[in-house]
Amino acid sequence: MSKNTMGTKMPRKLEQKMTIMGEQIRLARLRRNLSIAQVAERATCSPLTVARIEKGLPTVSIGIYARVLYVLQLEDDLLLIAQQDTLGRALQDLSLKRRQRASKKE
Repeated sequence: MSKNTMGTKMPRKLEQKMTIMGEQIRLARLRRNLSIAQVAERATCSPLTVARIEKGLPTVSIGIYARVLYVLQLEDDLLLIAQQDTLGRALQDLSLKRRQRASKKE
């Protein structure tokens, strides 16, 4: 029996987003006229790993994603992850305590 780990089982919505991200990386590579082998060599990983990234497979580490983005000169895109956390900010605002005024001294 095989182990069911988080790396292999993902929600469908997340799988779709990973696939889109992989396609976007593939298109960026093709626009630069680079082969998978060239990107792999520059990112110090295997061509198979680059192919897995382009398929959006969740088993590739984020560090390798970062190296591939660096090769494609897209490393600043990493800073966009969780940049606009509207839900988190709303929750934070709800939990802020309201300032209370001091009672009036007579």
